[in-house]
Amino acid sequence: MAGGIEITFEPLSSRGTGGDLVVFVGDDLALTGAASEALGQPGTELVARAAASERFKGKAQSALVLPAPAGLEADRLVVIGLGSEKDRAKIDWTVLGGFTAGKVGARSARVVIDGPGFAASARDVADFTLGARLRSYRFDQYKTKKKDEDEAGAALTLRVADPSAAEAAARSAEAVAEGVILARNLVNEPPNVLYPEEYARRVSELTQLGVEVEILDVARMKEIGMGALLAVAQGSAREPRVVIMRWNGADDAAEPPLALIGKGVVFDSGGVSIKSAGGMEDMKGDMGGSAAVVGTLHALASRKAKANVIGAIGIVENMPDGAAYRPSDIVTSLSGQTIEVINTDAEGRLVLADVLWHVQATYKPKAMIDLATLTGAIIVALGQDIAGLFSNDDALSGQITAAGEAAGEKVWRMPLIPAFDKAIDSKFADMKNTGGRHGGAATAAAFLKRYVNDVPWAHLDIAGVGMSSTPSEINRSWGAGWGVRLLDRLVREHYER
Repeated sequence: MAGGIEITFEPLSSRGTGGDLVVFVGDDLALTGAASEALGQPGTELVARAAASERFKGKAQSALVLPAPAGLEADRLVVIGLGSEKDRAKIDWTVLGGFTAGKVGARSARVVIDGPGFAASARDVADFTLGARLRSYRFDQYKTKKKDEDEAGAALTLRVADPSAAEAAARSAEAVAEGVILARNLVNEPPNVLYPEEYARRVSELTQLGVEVEILDVARMKEIGMGALLAVAQGSAREPRVVIMRWNGADDAAEPPLALIGKGVVFDSGGVSIKSAGGMEDMKGDMGGSAAVVGTLHALASRKAKANVIGAIGIVENMPDGAAYRPSDIVTSLSGQTIEVINTDAEGRLVLADVLWHVQATYKPKAMIDLATLTGAIIVALGQDIAGLFSNDDALSGQITAAGEAAGEKVWRMPLIPAFDKAIDSKFADMKNTGGRHGGAATAAAFLKRYVNDVPWAHLDIAGVGMSSTPSEINRSWGAGWGVRLLDRLVREHYER
């Protein structure tokens, strides 16, 4: 029951009673089809009178709620506006599902998926359930006192044209919802609970879904030479881990995989270059990129995606004790390239450098995508509603952009030019780990580009969207689980066979 909500299906002709009754109208307030039949003449007249009294115009994402409606066997009648004919032609079913769940709250409801000027396909209904599940998510396990409504779970019965087809499509959507919720849980966990070893243990539970999981400990990382990642971790009492997840769902087991790489800094104090105290508590979410990768592998395995996908995450804690790495240190990465440390708070790119190199050298992927809450600069550039995309491959960039648009997780492509690469040249090593204040997101991406060779690659800087996220109709959580829906859509459309 992903998201704490139970969803069932029944035919449009059903006449069950009790709970809320939800119907949809356009800006003309006309009740049509099964909605009109469910309300009958008394209900239709009631809606008309109440709409006039409340000045309800049926605009998109508006609602009219009538408690104890006369003549109807329902606790409440919830009338949801879909807007004009133009609005109804481009309904975002995921958002609509979230909006509806928000209006129902912790109640049971019958939702008539039939209305003015639209015919909901099984895929549309599945997207509706996805939005409802994501809206119903709560992270409250550490609260010892809860309100009655926090204890209750919602239950939606969707009346649809083809219940069997809708239920089948919704199972795939539920797998995606589970992946997003897993990612949200990981981001929301406090760092004293989700330290590197515990994080790796939780990821190992994906084996129950058929995912192969390999965990690299410190001894193994030293053996192969992950000097950049180990440098970041050396100031913490918690040992780092690298976790490799393999989902082999393609019919051809030898088909090169898509590789997803995530930054997993479970807490980032900034190290010796320590952050200011204000807002440092948010740094428990500096592993949002890795959470998206774990959530995506969960979703793909749950819905048995016909694709080969590698997930790889570097899990560390960046702390400032006497053993911590320092500005002016020079470390040697797995690639053999040396890095002059300018700022220990630019740690995520060092973690990613070793994991990117390991993945491209070991698994020979057809493409690599990394996700990281990497720079504050990307928030300055794009705010908290869109992620920054950097790529060395136009085709891959276009696929990610389209998948993000379709999934509702938008990206904006940013430039990668030689000047950014030149900005990270060092006098003393092969490169510096920062390129200065200007263009910080771009110079960080240029740093990562040095570790991918000629593999088609994209970097998603999700600092603005991965944590402390903007509330939306499908998310009221601090952690959004951003990236799972985008990556699942990308795999579905371009990598499944």
